[in-house]
Amino acid sequence: MDFVAPETIGLDPDRLARAYAFLDDAVAADTLPAAALLVARHGQAVAPHVCGRQYLTPDSPPIHADTIFLVASITKPVTATAAMLLVERGKLLLNDRVVDYLPEFGAHGKQTVRIRHLLTHTSGLPDMLPDDRALRRRHAPLDEFVRRICELELDFEPGTCIQYQSMGLAILAAIVERIEGVRLPEFLRRELFAPLEMPDTGLGAAGLDASRIAHVRVPQEMADADWGWNQPYWWNFGAPWGGLFTTVRDLARLLQMMLNQGALEGARVLSPAGAAEMVRNQTEAMATLSPEARYQQAWGLGWGLAWRRQWGSGWSYFGDLVAPETFGHSGATGTMAWADPTRDLICVLLTTEPAVNIPGLRGRCSNLVAAAI
Repeated sequence: MDFVAPETIGLDPDRLARAYAFLDDAVAADTLPAAALLVARHGQAVAPHVCGRQYLTPDSPPIHADTIFLVASITKPVTATAAMLLVERGKLLLNDRVVDYLPEFGAHGKQTVRIRHLLTHTSGLPDMLPDDRALRRRHAPLDEFVRRICELELDFEPGTCIQYQSMGLAILAAIVERIEGVRLPEFLRRELFAPLEMPDTGLGAAGLDASRIAHVRVPQEMADADWGWNQPYWWNFGAPWGGLFTTVRDLARLLQMMLNQGALEGARVLSPAGAAEMVRNQTEAMATLSPEARYQQAWGLGWGLAWRRQWGSGWSYFGDLVAPETFGHSGATGTMAWADPTRDLICVLLTTEPAVNIPGLRGRCSNLVAAAI
């Protein structure tokens, strides 16, 4: 993905500069410790705009275009891509039961949960385990989280409601690992990151240059904890729902692959059919969902879809101006990434301020980027 002047790809440089100034002002006001924004169109990118500091101390060095960020829930569509690779290879069906691969998951009436439910937040699993904090405080491994999830009861009958569920992605990762006989970070490195030439990306920070990782301004509950976002435990945990580390460049390459129907610069990762299925509205076709549920949210397989971005919803990071076909995801560490197929436009914004502290900021930035065409 080459870096070019904005006007060569149909972007107004003055309008794009408004997005850059918006982020500069947020950093100057200490609303954001740091931010990196990359905008791409027609397979070419404008050089990333970066501002702010890498660490939270006053004497911290500045961030750079290759700074690595913890992107939190943007991890979810990456984990979903691993599952789609197995679907394409005939090892998995979206309507297979989870218990066909993880028999222990069937405890307490969970036998009817399907792979598709895990990918569309319709499984009935919770977002986090009830004892999530206790597990993190004692540095429990991921396998312990999976065991605890298998012991849960569902919050509702699968396919009857949409409830954001990080734990569904943990189970999906366990299925990939059970089928492939390799841990998910290694599978993703081999099958996704290496072919797409994403050298600064990993599920967990192992193998990455730790000196280039930006620190997040953590919530108070993590301030003195040894299990928070900036701690070795979390960096090495490899959460399939929120442990991805990457750069704006690498993440833009993933989105460009999706816009290109599964291929990038001669490397084919997904088939056109698989890439299309991932961004097709899956929840709209679920007859067991109420009309209200189908209206409030729209999910592909791991990807959120912009055509259900009503005010106040979790989709507000898309802003108001992208096309309804736009797909993307956001993260609790103040991140977002989306691709608009109608305009062939990519936007990646990575920050180090928890999303809960910056309501509306990502949506405003999206509007500024979308208005630059």
